[in-house]
Amino acid sequence: MRYNQLVTKIILIVVIVGLLGLTYWWQDSYLLLSFGLVIVSILLFVIRFESRRVEPRELVLIAVLAAIAAVSRIPFASIPSVQPTTFVIMMSGFVFGAESGFIIGAVAALASNMMLGQGPWTPWQMVAWGMVGLTAGMLRMTKLMNSVGGRILFGAIWGFLFGWIMNLWGILALTQSGSPLNLKAVLLYFAGSSLFDSFHSLSNVFFLLVFGNEWIKILTRFKRKYGLLDSKTL
Repeated sequence: MRYNQLVTKIILIVVIVGLLGLTYWWQDSYLLLSFGLVIVSILLFVIRFESRRVEPRELVLIAVLAAIAAVSRIPFASIPSVQPTTFVIMMSGFVFGAESGFIIGAVAALASNMMLGQGPWTPWQMVAWGMVGLTAGMLRMTKLMNSVGGRILFGAIWGFLFGWIMNLWGILALTQSGSPLNLKAVLLYFAGSSLFDSFHSLSNVFFLLVFGNEWIKILTRFKRKYGLLDSKTL
């Protein structure tokens, strides 16, 4: 059973990457692709619970966390790359598991862009934030994520990884517009985003230092209160 679940999860992740790749040819269909990513994320989430029944209160809690992650982005929209959304998704994945973290990240990106603006970049943001929650959940039993220093390092690294994922979308968009692509252009593009990526990284470190332990306590309390079993990660 566990082997079959792992194979199915790998297939779904491949599908997610495939949907992301389709944005290169179907940029005008970004909303359709975005909702496709949400559906695949839900399938990834449901597979986790093949061995037990999904409680409605668990779904409500995950929906609330996705809403908090989405709304927390709006007050900071005017500050370049300061993203409390990343922190919320990271903490959610750490406490509730990889699959929950992925769906919270993906839904948060789609929901927040309903207010801040949808575009071909939306599926890429969904996957980038989904991967934040996914990796936080996958590593939550490790020494790295169970120390303050380790979580800060994780958040700092993801500040740059998120920007690099979005840079890939930007480079693909440039190639579609007919702009020449070479190593120098790619390096200049990444160098141009480095300041914004640094802001994102530093904001992750700030939120983790100031609010990290309290968020873990609060989310763990909710987890125990609603009797949510510890889920297996990918």
